[in-house]
Amino acid sequence: MKFKNKLIKGRLIRRYKRFLADIELESGDVVIAHCTNSGSMKSCIEEGADVFLSPANDSKRKTKFTWEMIFINDGWIGINTLVPNQLVFDAILNNSVKKLSGYDTVKREVKFENSRFDIYCEKPGEKCFIEVKNVTMKVDKSALFPDAKTSRGRKHLETLIKVNERGLRAIMVYVIQRTDIERFGIAKTIDPDYYYAFMKAIRCGVEIIALQAVVNPEEIIITNELPVIGLDQNLKMV
Repeated sequence: MKFKNKLIKGRLIRRYKRFLADIELESGDVVIAHCTNSGSMKSCIEEGADVFLSPANDSKRKTKFTWEMIFINDGWIGINTLVPNQLVFDAILNNSVKKLSGYDTVKREVKFENSRFDIYCEKPGEKCFIEVKNVTMKVDKSALFPDAKTSRGRKHLETLIKVNERGLRAIMVYVIQRTDIERFGIAKTIDPDYYYAFMKAIRCGVEIIALQAVVNPEEIIITNELPVIGLDQNLKMV
């Protein structure tokens, strides 16, 4: 995914009220940027770190910039939670991820019962619902999700189980927008309910795919699939 407009470099002063961040631009001006990430952003907040912003296209929007990435541990970390949806959508269209290839129909924001999933795919003999999550938290060499309690995320897992029970393919995709990690897992200590819902989903046939993306100010690219902690190579519990 290439950025349509040139990003604007700055320095993080502070993040506050969950969705706002004060950024000092290279010109010395201080602006308020929208932060799409509603989580705690553990391990990807560092005051004084370099950041990049994208200019807002909507002239009526109160905040004129969106915070896209931050430079930590000698690499860029993508913190815009809207980006993974686009990355996975493009990957399906381009058949660039083997496990998500071969679909003739690909749609975004499709409803199933009282939930709305990020992506719906279809090909002869198969219908598939996909939910996508952004992952930024790092503990040692592992990327962990979630970084805060998420009842909404648990609901998505529970609904994916219902999708699978209907005989449809159900997939949860976690996109890790940083390269200083080697594997993916669930942060059980932060949200035990999500962890148990995750393990139940696997037992019920929901597929788990963890994808790593390389982030830079020009583009963000999915590069490889990561192993999932607690599962074998066939994504079965061990």
